[in-house]
Amino acid sequence: MTTAMPTVTDLLLRLRDEDDHGILFEDKRIPWSEHVALSAGLAAGLAALFDPAAPRHVGVLLDNVPEFSLLLGAAALGGSVVVGLNTTRRGEALAGDIARADCQVVVTDTERLALLDGLDLGGVRVLTIDGPEWSDLLATHRGSAAPSPAPSGDDLFMLIFTSGTSGNPKAVRVTHRMVAGPGIMLAERFGLSAADTAYISMPMFHSGAVMACWAVAVAVGANLALRRKFSASQFIPDVRRFGATYAHYVGKPLAYVLATPERADDADNPLKVLYGNEGSPSSIAEFGRRFDVRVVDGFGSTEGGVLIPRSPGTPVGALGLLPPGIEVLDPDTGVPCPAAEFDTAGRIVNADVATGELVNTAGTGSFAGYYKNPEAEAERVRNGQYWSGDLGYRDTEGFVYFAGRSSGWMRVDGENLGTAPIEQILGRHPQVGEVAAYGVPDPEVGDRVAVALVAADGLDIAEFARFLGAQPDLGPKQLPSFVRVCTDLPRTATYKVLGRTLSAERWHCADPVWYRAPGGTEFEPVTPELRAKLDAELNS
Repeated sequence: MTTAMPTVTDLLLRLRDEDDHGILFEDKRIPWSEHVALSAGLAAGLAALFDPAAPRHVGVLLDNVPEFSLLLGAAALGGSVVVGLNTTRRGEALAGDIARADCQVVVTDTERLALLDGLDLGGVRVLTIDGPEWSDLLATHRGSAAPSPAPSGDDLFMLIFTSGTSGNPKAVRVTHRMVAGPGIMLAERFGLSAADTAYISMPMFHSGAVMACWAVAVAVGANLALRRKFSASQFIPDVRRFGATYAHYVGKPLAYVLATPERADDADNPLKVLYGNEGSPSSIAEFGRRFDVRVVDGFGSTEGGVLIPRSPGTPVGALGLLPPGIEVLDPDTGVPCPAAEFDTAGRIVNADVATGELVNTAGTGSFAGYYKNPEAEAERVRNGQYWSGDLGYRDTEGFVYFAGRSSGWMRVDGENLGTAPIEQILGRHPQVGEVAAYGVPDPEVGDRVAVALVAADGLDIAEFARFLGAQPDLGPKQLPSFVRVCTDLPRTATYKVLGRTLSAERWHCADPVWYRAPGGTEFEPVTPELRAKLDAELNS
């Protein structure tokens, strides 16, 4: 007889007598026993505010503060649903998120309250955690019992919006199983216990911080150290101050920390495991070396339909072995793509046919759907299979490589190109700290390749052109036609690059942009005169 997966409620209730470990935040310490009691009282207080005929959804517009964790606890103990609201959203976009998620209450603070000024929230009640109404709510209901029966693993716990890098964000239905399961699994995988401290600096309105860090600490009763917002310069000092042994990242923060000045004592820190996704191979290796920590990078999304763990022996640049039930399918025919073929220089020679969409052919994984968005759900789930929207190709050994998002396909000279391989190759340049590849319209048909770079100490464009020509695995169709040098890249709050913004701006931006004519090898600066010429060609 199998034992049912514990719910988030079960995990929290195990901590109701735990006084030795808890939440660490700035100069505060909240034992788990107090956290559970406060969460139960908050659950009772929120229940008194809800219209029983409407969904009990609570929007949370906060940085990583203890109150965010208390609201997660209240959802677990009281049956409400936390809606993670992106703190970088503004105006009608933010109001639309609140409305689409059916929030009855929004919890924020005085600083974020200004984001709601002038918005029509349709009667949504707004509470500020640094205001008297919040304090009164906690005081009035302190000591109250949790008002809801125990949930099942399939009951809704959160709504987490996708990053929205290629369109409006969708609210992913996140169940108890989707939070408790990863927490338990990762704690077991890395041998974590109550003696450890997990450190969260990624935003808690997104899935990674909750599923891969908050839930890990809750699963074993470890300390949970919170930082309001990620800081590259304070990452290692925080790790030392809190005694953090486990931390989580998404994407570029590894590179940001590595960009801080190297110190002789960098490896003198308590961190044992750093777990996340979307780290570049070079950043993963260098972070492990410099800070003497095991960096484990996986592949997955908020939806949970396709997960690919990185196993020992995974080649540089690969995500890992393609798990059973996950295939690379042609998005038009649904037929498995052939294995990638490489020339003697390591350059893929059949990218057009080998690149396809990563699909869970065995089912939908842990994907529980999008909230009130059947169109988006139908796009993901077809014929009982989960289509991730992520592109990749596999080699003959079964290792799979990420090739970008399906929304990021570029069609260059009749061939489909993914962005990720281009980014990985250009990232080898010693001055390039970050790179984003994207398509801009070709005057004839399809796209031209453009790249945006964040480069240290300036960039010699002539030398960069020579570097491009010397890369044996950079195909001629992958050569950039446009190079834009930025001080920063447009990003979501979870550090994913907004490729659609770069594509829309094309060569119209304040950053310096260089252009390589078709068939050429040298770049010339995009002057006002050249900009007008490019516009005219595109509009003719």
